[in-house]
Amino acid sequence: MKAVVFDRFGPPEEVLQVCDVPAPRDPGPGEVRVRMLASPINPSDILYIRGVYAKPPSMPATPGFEGVGIVEAIGSGLLARRVRGKRVCVLHGATGNWQEQVIVPARQAIPVPADLPDEQAAAFFVNPASAVVMTQYILRVPSGAWLLQSAAGSALGRMVIRLGKHKGFRTINVVRRREQAEELLRAGGDAAICTADESVADRVMKITGGEGAPFAIDAVGGATGTALLQSLAPGGRLLLYGTLAAEPIQIDPRVLMVGQKRVEGFWLSQWAPRQGVLTMLGLIRRIGKLFREGIVTSEIGATFPLDEVQSAVRQAVLPGRQGKVLLRIQPK
Repeated sequence: MKAVVFDRFGPPEEVLQVCDVPAPRDPGPGEVRVRMLASPINPSDILYIRGVYAKPPSMPATPGFEGVGIVEAIGSGLLARRVRGKRVCVLHGATGNWQEQVIVPARQAIPVPADLPDEQAAAFFVNPASAVVMTQYILRVPSGAWLLQSAAGSALGRMVIRLGKHKGFRTINVVRRREQAEELLRAGGDAAICTADESVADRVMKITGGEGAPFAIDAVGGATGTALLQSLAPGGRLLLYGTLAAEPIQIDPRVLMVGQKRVEGFWLSQWAPRQGVLTMLGLIRRIGKLFREGIVTSEIGATFPLDEVQSAVRQAVLPGRQGKVLLRIQPK
């Protein structure tokens, strides 16, 4: 079968190759084999290929943390039987989804609603679940409260803006370009800050009447994450979920001490396996409902066949790119 493989870290367009590899074995107990249809190129995939993701792979490796496919073979177990023959969102952290077939634990094959097209089903879980879990399950942002977020122009950031409108909390959206700040205001953001020409902390204080933001989520780190920390209100919480800058935030203990502020980490790949089956089923139903309401849908940009993965990753990292880039792995 065909698979995207890399055997060294580096720029994705340089290190990725499409290779013929052995087809996977039969699924074992509690496992399923999925024929992959499509997979998005997420920022986490790019970091993984560059060698700066939180959990580096063993080489050679195949990228692709999520995607959609059809379960074609199952091992034993109730969870495996539950998804036999179904179209599923595949969550993968071991060998990656950018290949024609994968073996995964049945728990990581999530049935997707029949009315969702493959393009949306491919991105059904990672961004929507992260947005919902961070704002509703962990921070529990109440209606009327301010939520400050970096990387607000990303697919996940736009979902958070729509969730804010849906749930009643207000968003302050941090981006690097002035034109993107204006765009996010038109898209429903309550406030926007451009780091190229204004201070995040100063603007947050003006927006919130000098109080600061009670809740913040950061996907960047470095100077931007540090600025979000400095913008917290007394008792405020900052949730870190990404490292796009590949630089640490700077923590002055006095910033945390005064007002008893908190910095926490969130990684969906570790959060989800620790939840009970009922919690996960409830989350999946909730995401499905939000999809139908247009709250957590993904804007889809260019789609590339697996053989053109180098062109796909070049498109995925373009500044100001509109829409998520997809790999079409096989026809349905």
